[in-house]
Amino acid sequence: MDAGRLLARATAAPALVVVAWLAVSLPLLMGGVFRPVPAVALFAPVAALVLWLGLRSRAGGAPAETRDGPDTVPRWPVWSVFAVTAAFLVLQVVMCSEQIVVRRDPASYVQFATWLAEHGSLPIPLMEGAFGGPHGVLRFESPAFYQDGGAVVPQFMAGWPLVLAPAGWIGGARAMVLAAPLLGACCVLSFAGLVARLVGPRWAPAGALLLALTLPMLYVSRNTFSELPAIVLLLGGLSLMHDARREPGGGPDRRVAGLKSFLGGAALGLIVLVRIDGLRDVLPVLAFAGLLIARRRASGYWTAGGLLLGAGAGVVEGLTMSRPYLSYLRGSLVPLAAIAAAVLVATVLMVVALRWDRTGARLRRAGAAVARGRLPAAAAFLTVLVLVGFAVRPLVQTVRRTPATRDDTMNARFIEAIQKIQHLPVDGARQYSELSLYWVVWYIGIPALLFAALGAALLVRRLLRGQSPEWLLPYAMVVWTTSQVLVRPGITPDHPWASRRLAGLVIPGLLLFTVFASAWAVKRARRLGYGPKAVRACAVAGVALMLLPIVLTSGGYLVTRTERGEVSAVDGMCRALRPGASVVVVEQAAADRFLQVVRGMCGLPAARTAGGASREDVLGVADAVHRAGRRPVIMASRPDQVAPYGTPRHVLHLVTRQDGRTLTGPPGGTWGLTMDVWIAEPARP
Repeated sequence: MDAGRLLARATAAPALVVVAWLAVSLPLLMGGVFRPVPAVALFAPVAALVLWLGLRSRAGGAPAETRDGPDTVPRWPVWSVFAVTAAFLVLQVVMCSEQIVVRRDPASYVQFATWLAEHGSLPIPLMEGAFGGPHGVLRFESPAFYQDGGAVVPQFMAGWPLVLAPAGWIGGARAMVLAAPLLGACCVLSFAGLVARLVGPRWAPAGALLLALTLPMLYVSRNTFSELPAIVLLLGGLSLMHDARREPGGGPDRRVAGLKSFLGGAALGLIVLVRIDGLRDVLPVLAFAGLLIARRRASGYWTAGGLLLGAGAGVVEGLTMSRPYLSYLRGSLVPLAAIAAAVLVATVLMVVALRWDRTGARLRRAGAAVARGRLPAAAAFLTVLVLVGFAVRPLVQTVRRTPATRDDTMNARFIEAIQKIQHLPVDGARQYSELSLYWVVWYIGIPALLFAALGAALLVRRLLRGQSPEWLLPYAMVVWTTSQVLVRPGITPDHPWASRRLAGLVIPGLLLFTVFASAWAVKRARRLGYGPKAVRACAVAGVALMLLPIVLTSGGYLVTRTERGEVSAVDGMCRALRPGASVVVVEQAAADRFLQVVRGMCGLPAARTAGGASREDVLGVADAVHRAGRRPVIMASRPDQVAPYGTPRHVLHLVTRQDGRTLTGPPGGTWGLTMDVWIAEPARP
């Protein structure tokens, strides 16, 4: 196999594998039979079919050879990409976090996936019978796990837990946390593939290295964040859409192109199954499919079909299995649904207008006039102006949000605590969203940002002139999502936590523009008469210049370990609890962190006491547990909190480090983290 074809297939394969797995696992979950044997038995043929359809090509050259031609792709870029990916994987495995105790999203996803791996169905039963029946003083919810009616419903969409669950089948929680580095390496590989397709294979190693060394990519791929499968699906979907465009028209070739378009659209649509806000990110794909349909391209129907099927699967799962989570997000989802409906209507109107002879001819003439006029140059200037606007935003705006819910109030207190530590003015309503462009500067540096602005300006001018059509969909998605995120990040603004919002598409997209601008500059140098050696030296120096600020920010994080020892600590706690226990957590911090851990990883019924529950109430529950033939276990964070119910036993003690938190500067350093769990067993009356 030639080098270009190898790179093309290797970089598209991760997204196709994820598509095949989600296509198999979601129906099994919705049927309540998500178990290893049926899942693997169905996945093997489906994956083989999807990979065959997605990776075959009737074109003369491999998709990755677009920029240089089928016979001019050397081996060194391909093996360099593989080397960067492998080095990234090894580093991340060694430095991997073990967030399994529920404090933030990564552990919530692990616990969600643990339940799926062990039980294969949703929702999670309350198991009230293990406590002798219902009790007014017992509750069963905890952060990221809602008590809804007679069951517990996990927060978030099911896509990422479904991807994590096979690792749980293989090696439990320890294997699940190692899935994050693997998916992170797939992100780096997929990004290199998109760079190779759009810019050229020789620039793929630079793209892979730039992304791999950014702190947000290092951060999300050491923790089980849902951004990881979303990035793989996004970059892989765009690569498949690009490959479909290169297939020759007519006969079998048209079918190959159509199937690749379908798979690309499905990959992009399935982002919604992983992250519900992915619905915002894929709206440009809907408009793009409409444009293809308007131009009487069969691939437009295939793209729309795949997109609607993938996104529809996410919406159906959300409405049937994650409804409490969608209800919590109602304030942002309702406007998003309205925007999606408006885009759909606008797309239909665009198709009708372009396909109707009278309006279509006028619109085509108008497009030709735009291409010949000054609008392309004006759009390029406007791109730079928008960047300047984000840069001066902190001078004219301070973003605040008055807490309106219990979660908002908790976030405000959390922000106030960080402000006190950093000696900042205490204002829990501050969101720091006006600094969003400076967040980007922290992580990719000023040189890369300036090159990204240049690349975006050059591309919008080309697109409005009717040139570089292969960039239309990637450009639209990057600009649309980046502008939305920079205006309203919608995340608690402590770093590196908030950097996950940039990792999804903002930083990969801007680095894609950066590499494009670098390649453009090299071509300009060649046209000016510089020799090959001088041009190569300038290219290497330019990449090094962009890497320097990236490494200055992420250098310390490269060799920093956090959240270590949690898996072993929880395993020890589960052994200490022993079978037959019914666990009642009487203290808030322990309940928030360990309720679902006990229920999922220890396999024991668990509940928490409601506020105001007295010692007599707890002893009454313990008596009911005894009558049900089980052992009551009272749990808390300190020995004095369980001492009223029996002899305290220390079942978990962990001293580790967690990522530090900053609000107005790049992250650096770690904070201490100590967790303790004490239990007592009330005697039978």
